[in-house]
Order: sequence, then C-alpha cells, then structure tokens
Amino acid sequence: MAGKGILAGLPWWVTWVVVPVILIVVFGGLIATAVGFLIGLLFKVLIAAALIAGVIYLVRRFTGSSSSSSSSSKSDW
Repeated sequence: MAGKGILAGLPWWVTWVVVPVILIVVFGGLIATAVGFLIGLLFKVLIAAALIAGVIYLVRRFTGSSSSSSSSSKSDW
C-alpha cells in the first residue's frame, strides 16, 4: 500500500500521535457539527412531544370534566 510506504520511514509517534491529531483537527469540526445537530434535533423533538402531551392533557381535563359532569348528572336523573 502507498500509505504504509509513506509512513514506513517515520518514527512511531508520527504514525500513532501526529496523524490521528491532524485528522481530528481537520474533521473534528464536522463531527462536532453533526453531533450538535443531532442533540439539538433530539431536544426539539422532546420539547414538541412534551408540549403536545400537555395540550392533550389540558383538553381532556377540561372537556372531559364538563362532559362527564353533565353526563353523570343526566344519568342521576
């Protein structure tokens, strides 16, 4: 392979320290952007689910209590 030929004459620390550090510096911004986007998307999905659940709870609480009280009063009569 050409890669092993290029790195063959260099010290071990270049292969195992310098090359990974360079790759992390070059592609680290891309990785951080992707991870940040996924975390932000997950946060927005959780906020949306909580808001929808809250609206459903409030609607059922207010409409259910008025309809159940009227239906129970009708059944009492």
